[in-house]
Amino acid sequence: MKIRDLMTRALITVSPATPVAEARDLMTKDRIRHLLVTGTNGLEGIVTDRDIRLNLASPATSLSAWELHYLLARLTVGQVMTRSPITIAPDQDARDAARLMLSRKIGALPVLEGERLVGIITETDLLRAFVADPEPIATPAQTTR
Repeated sequence: MKIRDLMTRALITVSPATPVAEARDLMTKDRIRHLLVTGTNGLEGIVTDRDIRLNLASPATSLSAWELHYLLARLTVGQVMTRSPITIAPDQDARDAARLMLSRKIGALPVLEGERLVGIITETDLLRAFVADPEPIATPAQTTR
């Protein structure tokens, strides 16, 4: 199975100048964990829900609510995103994406056709394909007989 058969084509993107709070709200509203960051040169990065959580203030902060709000309002996606993310081509095998995600410990890969962003493939897309596969899965006990 090819990446193009599994990838999400309806992309939700943000610019590097997008405030982190706005990106977090967008991710919550659309129930997604990865946002592709695009600019004038195409794909510039990827930001995950984890990137955002790690850059928000701890509940144990000594900052006042006003100071905290001021700082968070100024934090942008460009400051917390992963630049030059690992990508994959749409005609590659889906197993290549799974291997790459496992080895790099990442949950999504932007899909590029040449330099053009055409989709994103996530762990969820791969799991969905795995569950939909009509082939029975051989257990170790079945293969040793």
